Amino acid sequence: MTAEAETDGEIGQEARPGYGEGRGALLEAAVRVVARGGLRKLTYRAVAAEAGVTHGLVAHHFGSRDTLLEEALRWCVTRSIETSSLVPASGRLEDFAATLADFIAADPDVQAFQYELKLESSRRPELRHHVDLLYDAYRDAVREALACFDVSQEMTEIVFAALEGMVFHQVTSGARERTEESLDALRRLLAAHRAQASSRATGGTLNEPKLSCTHFRSGDDEHFQRA
Repeated sequence: MTAEAETDGEIGQEARPGYGEGRGALLEAAVRVVARGGLRKLTYRAVAAEAGVTHGLVAHHFGSRDTLLEEALRWCVTRSIETSSLVPASGRLEDFAATLADFIAADPDVQAFQYELKLESSRRPELRHHVDLLYDAYRDAVREALACFDVSQEMTEIVFAALEGMVFHQVTSGARERTEESLDALRRLLAAHRAQASSRATGGTLNEPKLSCTHFRSGDDEHFQRA
């Protein structure tokens, strides 16, 4: 899709006054359009209508639909990592990802936009590089967080997958309490892994009693069973 096809000669026209005059507001509008209608709804006209400006202004800022999509994704990733920091101010593993559930609940469109892009990339290979960048950014955030807590980097993929599942479940179900319960279980697992790794490194033995699988519960349902 070209800028010319979308603008109908309106590039350069002044936008109507409104909250959507800034570049950031246009990116937010693009995220909402995709989150609520899918990627097929992402057009200059739709974004302009959401932001309250002429679609010529959208074309002026981004030049192409692909650029708009890439910039919106970058905005989402930056917002997600900064707002829902995995490393808490306390620096304690017990508070790992403490703001995650609040962040998802405050703006689920940010996550829904990313899931729309991920799903569409399975049908449109040209979008794959966008998704690769997305995953790389989140893996890096997880890797850095684990390093802060002195947890082995071999846990990066496991933790990333666990967090991804929690986000998806909360976005689709709205069950914020399940995210909190799952995070608590993940923190316990990471603490146990760190303690075991430390014990192996020093040649000692763990002084703490081992956590059995039944310690990790969500409500009244046991997610793990004893062997």
